[in-house]
Amino acid sequence: MAVVGFTKLEALFRKGAGLDIDKNKAKEITDIVEKKLYDLLLIGERNASYNSREVIWECDIPLTKGFLESIQKFKKLEEEVALEDVLQFLSTMPPLKYPIEAELEKKLPEIVGTLIYILANIIKSISPDTRRPSSEDIEKAGRVLDLTM
Repeated sequence: MAVVGFTKLEALFRKGAGLDIDKNKAKEITDIVEKKLYDLLLIGERNASYNSREVIWECDIPLTKGFLESIQKFKKLEEEVALEDVLQFLSTMPPLKYPIEAELEKKLPEIVGTLIYILANIIKSISPDTRRPSSEDIEKAGRVLDLTM
């Protein structure tokens, strides 16, 4: 199961960056978002360990100033990602060494929504004249996220 369904993904891309996505591009997009979410949690796990804790706190997740500003922009879209979908996705991944604190768990949908918002806006920046991103646009945006997050 994907971290977010197509209808929600489509709404976030449209509201967040004015982009329309085809259903056949949804998996490419959610694969990138899922990878980045898991990457953030892996770094959070490492940071918790550095701080001699066996629980991943929100402050362990490496959210940059730009990411935090994007969270506010995502919230203004008035779209929500279902926590159940995020937790279902995480249950399919290799288990983390440490559990996620309850407060961070509640924020995971917001983090996922923000990752989608950021990805959509990177795609829009890469290809400003297109309304329907190509697989190449999505792949380039994924590479930008890999370099920056």
